[in-house]
Amino acid sequence: MRFILALYIAKLTSWGINLVAGGRGTNLPGKVALKIDPDFISHIRGLDPAKTIFVTGTNGKSTTTNIMAHVFRRTGFRVAVNLEGANLIGGVIVSLLKNTGLNGRLKADIVLMETDERFLPIIHRQLPARHLCVTNVQKDQVQRNGEPEIIMRKIASVIDENMTVYVNGDEPNALSLGRLAGRCVRYGVDMNSASFDKLDDFFSVTMPCPVCHEPITFAAYNIDNIGPFRCPYCGFGTEQNDYQAMDIDFEEKSFRVGEAVYGFKYSTPYFLYCYVAALAVAGELGIEEENISRAFDSFALQGGRMETIRAGGKDINYIRMKQENPETVQSALNVIADDPEEKVFMLGLDELVDFDPHYTNTFYTFDCDFRRLIGSNISKCICFSGTVAYDAALRMLYDGFDPKKLVVLPTNDDAAIVEELRKCQCSKVYLITWLHKFEALAEYAKANAR
Repeated sequence: MRFILALYIAKLTSWGINLVAGGRGTNLPGKVALKIDPDFISHIRGLDPAKTIFVTGTNGKSTTTNIMAHVFRRTGFRVAVNLEGANLIGGVIVSLLKNTGLNGRLKADIVLMETDERFLPIIHRQLPARHLCVTNVQKDQVQRNGEPEIIMRKIASVIDENMTVYVNGDEPNALSLGRLAGRCVRYGVDMNSASFDKLDDFFSVTMPCPVCHEPITFAAYNIDNIGPFRCPYCGFGTEQNDYQAMDIDFEEKSFRVGEAVYGFKYSTPYFLYCYVAALAVAGELGIEEENISRAFDSFALQGGRMETIRAGGKDINYIRMKQENPETVQSALNVIADDPEEKVFMLGLDELVDFDPHYTNTFYTFDCDFRRLIGSNISKCICFSGTVAYDAALRMLYDGFDPKKLVVLPTNDDAAIVEELRKCQCSKVYLITWLHKFEALAEYAKANAR
């Protein structure tokens, strides 16, 4: 009776929220359900752990989940999935609510959930999925997550002999987790035209081997800290992946796995790993290559990673990213570096306003390599911030940027930033900053358009 009461009240709450603020009720109804029935998920009838898939990791879990859901749906499966990105237990419940009848029975063939790494053990206790896809485990949100080793322990706590784990074979932390599972499926990407190296100098940063904790050696990077690797001390490293993307053509937007050739619309290494992860899971669950290929051809992300606003008489190209994550910063740097045209580069790192006390950790810029960017025809670099403008400027100088082309604005004042931009002769502008700052700058630009 408690479960049925929770089900009805949660559905009513969800309906009410969607009525007054469509699309906003991604967590609250789940919290309501848990308040009434703390074991709400486990009481849903028809849940099958063998047909339940979790996708977790630092980067790429939302995109990977979206691609997987599209593949399964195009193949004819009914899928319960949290595509809104609400990956805490409340969001998982809301997604299940949408696919559960008033009798408490699930109306889906497959449950596919993006899960926050920190909350994975909590969600798994009520929904013991037999399939877990780990994209990567990297430095991220240190105020919340601490060291990656903490996240590793949380993920490891749910892995047992009954689970199939799909891991990125080019990422040391993810690959090491595969040893704990009853079955491990590895996926990876060949070195390609977008692969890059980091010079072995004072500022070079690698990562510790998850087995022996000595420094890892990468043959090359497909994404920052992701690529074929080997620990020279214990021998742990990239093995023969079960699903390996080969013959990668970013111009033709295609890659090969085995004998099959697949298309991918979003032709960057970041997205390529998401496609191959989805291919691995779908393939192991019996989806035929032809169906996967057709689904890849018709897949489209809702929203993009590049947004443009007009300010200071110029179009500013903003690449969506987490400020607290060196991999997404490096990916953004590489995208900008691939543009050979003259450009202005704006770098707005800042204090992270998450919860008290706020912090201004800048480690992620030292994990990145700015040299390709610096050699890509930057006419001016504007470093702005209320707290770490000079830190960002020094990082550019350490990698050899011309100080005569460098402007430091120790402020977050939108008017001052736009006015400095107005002085630039170059019309092409790229911006890296955290999302809240971009939104504030976009609002200012809209209100002061001229």
